[in-house]
Amino acid sequence: MPTVDLPAGRIHYAETGTGPPVVLLHGLLMNRTVWDGVIDMLPSGFRYIRPDLPLGAHPEPLDPDADLSLRGLNVLVADLLAALDLTDVTVVHSDWGGALFLTAYGLDERVGAVVALPCEAFDNFPPGLPGVVSMLAARVPGGLAIGLRQLRVPWLRRTPLMFGAMARLPLPDALVWGWTEPGIGSAAVRRDVLKYLRSQFTKAETIANTNALSRFRGDTLVLWSSAGKVMPRDHGRRLADLVPGARLVEIDDAYVLSMLDRPERVAAELGAFLRGRVAGRSRDPRRGRPT
Repeated sequence: MPTVDLPAGRIHYAETGTGPPVVLLHGLLMNRTVWDGVIDMLPSGFRYIRPDLPLGAHPEPLDPDADLSLRGLNVLVADLLAALDLTDVTVVHSDWGGALFLTAYGLDERVGAVVALPCEAFDNFPPGLPGVVSMLAARVPGGLAIGLRQLRVPWLRRTPLMFGAMARLPLPDALVWGWTEPGIGSAAVRRDVLKYLRSQFTKAETIANTNALSRFRGDTLVLWSSAGKVMPRDHGRRLADLVPGARLVEIDDAYVLSMLDRPERVAAELGAFLRGRVAGRSRDPRRGRPT
């Protein structure tokens, strides 16, 4: 797997295809494999990059002094785009909504389009019962390590306190074991995600950071789920109303992790959005994000 060295440390990522860049992000205690069921159904002619963010399932710890607060992680994503020399990037967000704040921090100059699957936004921090449980585990000595082991017990992870409210369909053991292995095996990996979970950010700050998307002028698709509760259904409409020109598409019979619950539908909608951007630029070469 390729790696890239950033100021915060080394990031691993998977890459397929060539063409306009598409960066697919993931959520807390997950990694790039959350997209495995979708990636082969996406259209050719694009460069798909799936980084392992330092959110607890990354294979290599970052530097001990790395800033992995909410702002620090936004800087890391911006540094990743710069290190790979990506421009006019389509950034796809899921579950962890922190990178939606690139605009708020003035770090989105390389971002040409945003696709928001169900993710944290507005005042939804921490999101639902799983978010509350994660925050509590981060504050109890040894709590995160215990929680990672509990995720390996199928009936436990299907409860609303864990992944039961995140995915409508049961998550495969192999997938979850891959997500939990780095954190169980490495105290330094746990240290990285604990930096984020223990960082201080207020609801007022996250609301303001979300509202900053009203300044974003790139193409935007809000690809929300209608059945989920962890990420409120009305937040999809609110995001689409907030970002100029954004379009809302709802996916039925899916929770937060719609790429696992409805991979064909997610691939179809994301693919149509990507092809539409290319077609729009070919009709009008001046079209794109203003600089």
